[in-house]
Amino acid sequence: MTSREGDLVELVTPDGQPTGSTTVLAAHTAPGQLHRAFSVLLFDPDGRTLLQQRAAAKTRFPLRWANACCGHPAPGADVVTEAERRVDEELGLRVPGLRQIGVYLYRAGDARTGRVEHEYDHVLVGRVPAGAVLHADPAEIDDVRWVSFADLRQEIQDDPARYAPWLAGVLSVWSQSGDEEPVGER
Repeated sequence: MTSREGDLVELVTPDGQPTGSTTVLAAHTAPGQLHRAFSVLLFDPDGRTLLQQRAAAKTRFPLRWANACCGHPAPGADVVTEAERRVDEELGLRVPGLRQIGVYLYRAGDARTGRVEHEYDHVLVGRVPAGAVLHADPAEIDDVRWVSFADLRQEIQDDPARYAPWLAGVLSVWSQSGDEEPVGER
């Protein structure tokens, strides 16, 4: 059990209303409990998005490629503030001004670990300035890479098992949000 498994998460209804709290471990134990989470998409000045390969020690979808950062805000905490903190902890990046662009509700079971993701996932977007240096936490992240949005869409279509099951939905929220397109995609 990782140290975060005992942290509290906020349980919610399908429309995001709080109903209580439980531990990360309990929320992700089958059949899973719907809880608040966040997924952060980061773009560089060339319009590429940052992916992280989840560490082998992760209890859910280890070694799969996912968006730049994911996490769970503490019950009652501000989602943007918590997401900015996790980006700094996991990637060593300060990215103030993250913007929430939508919510993705999903459920996915990890056959390998037996754990379940059932999340009311706030999707946030941020821009990383040119020259920013990443310092990925090896306890959280096995590898990172920048990829164009078009290439990423094709890669997910060609081999979806390499990617976290929420990534396509998070990208869809971004595509439908009307948020500014990455520079490299224009």
